[in-house]
Amino acid sequence: MATNNNSGSKRIIVPSARHALNQMKLEIASELGMTNYDTMDKGTLTSRENGYVGGNITRNLVEMAQASLGDGTGKVQSLVTPEKGSSGVNNFK
Repeated sequence: MATNNNSGSKRIIVPSARHALNQMKLEIASELGMTNYDTMDKGTLTSRENGYVGGNITRNLVEMAQASLGDGTGKVQSLVTPEKGSSGVNNFK
């Protein structure tokens, strides 16, 4: 029996980001030489070509997240802060 799983990877968590994500996809495809990507039949592309676009989108999103978490030095701030325990050993929250 088939079930409908709405928690797939294509679900956009922030609907207002849809336009920005589509724009990023088109810009990356254009950089890769696919100038008409929005009207192109994606089924005619190779897995490698589609993977290049998706991989570059992921790379850009990770870089953006790291920059937003960073402190301006290019280093990502720790999300977990250790606390010194009574024994002097770092205990993570």
